[in-house]
This record gives sequence, structure tokens and C-alpha cells, in this order.
Amino acid sequence: MEAFDDDLSNFAAHGATPLPAAGDQGHVSHDGARIWYATYGSGPPVILLHGGLGHSGNWGYQLPMLVGSGRSVVLIDSRGHGRSTRDSRPFSYELMASDVLTVMNVLHIKTAPLVGWSDGACTALVLAMQSPARVGGVFFFGCNMDPSGVKEFQPTPVIDRCFSRHAMDYAQLSATPDQFSAFAEAVGLMMKTQPNYSARDLAEIKVPVVIVQSEHDEFIKAEHAEYLSRSIPGAELILIPGVSHFAPLQRPPQFNGVMQAFLDKVGALQER
Repeated sequence: MEAFDDDLSNFAAHGATPLPAAGDQGHVSHDGARIWYATYGSGPPVILLHGGLGHSGNWGYQLPMLVGSGRSVVLIDSRGHGRSTRDSRPFSYELMASDVLTVMNVLHIKTAPLVGWSDGACTALVLAMQSPARVGGVFFFGCNMDPSGVKEFQPTPVIDRCFSRHAMDYAQLSATPDQFSAFAEAVGLMMKTQPNYSARDLAEIKVPVVIVQSEHDEFIKAEHAEYLSRSIPGAELILIPGVSHFAPLQRPPQFNGVMQAFLDKVGALQER
């Protein structure tokens, strides 16, 4: 597959392709924050959870494909990210998982598969642990479930371009546009100290899970992805070649194909 935006120069300059007009959008008040959501399309629902420091617009290359395949898509800006607000408490994946569940309740979504990217993947798996009856499956891309899974940070031009785009988007979307530095520091603290789930915790997961790892992920160790796939009952491990932590932006058709296959598999299981 030919490279789409491997060095993220297009993303840095323009962001992902703009989201279309939403069928419904708004804010849900929950536990000291206002959580932004938007819905698109019709059919079986799927919820997309973006990565740390980003926002739902980062799914611009995935949304049209999912709507076109006959699904309704729910986008959620994580607490403090994008159009969502936060209070003064530290970030936690458990708190963000409870935000997702609240949005599901407001939208009357009984159950749905969750597609998570980076921090969104951890949030999705935490929700699957807490409320398995509400989660049809978890597409877990590019994240860890304990601190041992994280590589030592090495800055790169690709990471710098992504960070720069996140800063610009935050200034445009956030209710506190001048507080990106404090926001990034708070999210960074969460990433350094959380999550902290053991193999015993992972063994209790009861929903379909696919662990998706990019060949050149800048943040997550390949052996940690392998460990997750061994520790979660029935989990499948998929490696996406040639891309990094930013695969949904770098080579969307390649990423989308893996995501579509998982959602089709989960849908078939639910129809039985």
C-alpha cells in the first residue's frame, strides 16, 4: 500500500479531513465536566475514542467508511479534550470510561463495540472491564495496560508535527483555549502513571478484543501487545506493517480494513 501521510506533514498543516455535518451533537454533563458528542449515520452503533491530546476530528478518515458501511457512529471528545471540559481533578482512564457510559445512556445505546486509539483504547478496555454488558467488543490500537508497556520517549519529527497540530486544534476548539500547556502536562501525568492493570485483571475480560499494534509504534512495546493478546481471553493480535502510532492518519485504507474486519466479526457474533 502506498504511503498516505507517513511523515504527518499533511496532518500538521491541515488536520484530518473535516467531519461531515452531524445528525446530532451536543454536550452531556457528567461528574464535573461537559462531554461533547456527535452522531452520524444509521444502523448498528460503533463508538470511536480518540487518543490523548487529540479530539474526535482525528477520525476524519474513518468516519465516512463506517457510515458508508451501514453503521451509526458516535464520536466523543474525551474529558478536557476538544470541545469537552474538565474540572480540577487529575485525569484517569476510569473517569473517562464513566463519561463514555454516560453518553451511551443519554443516547439510549444498550451496547456497542468501541474502537479506541491510544488513550481511547485504554478507556475502551476499562469500560469493558467495568460494564461488559454494554460493550460489544474492543478494538485496542496502540496502548498499554500497565507502565511496563511503554517505550522510553524519543522525540521525532512525526511526533512534533502531531503535537503541534493538537495544540492548534485545542486553541480552536477548547473552552479554555489558552491552557494547552497545563492540559498537556495533566494528560502526560496520567500517561506516565496509568493504567495499572495486572494479568489477573486482564484475564477477567469477557468481551471480544483485538489488540492492534503498528510495526513502528513510537510509544508502545511490541512485546506488550503480545502480552495483552495472551492475557485477554480469546484476544487476537494484529500487526499493521509500515506505519506508526499514527496509522489512522498515515495510511487510512490499511487501518480501516483491519477495523472493518473486526467490526464485521463482532456484528456476526451479536447476530448469533
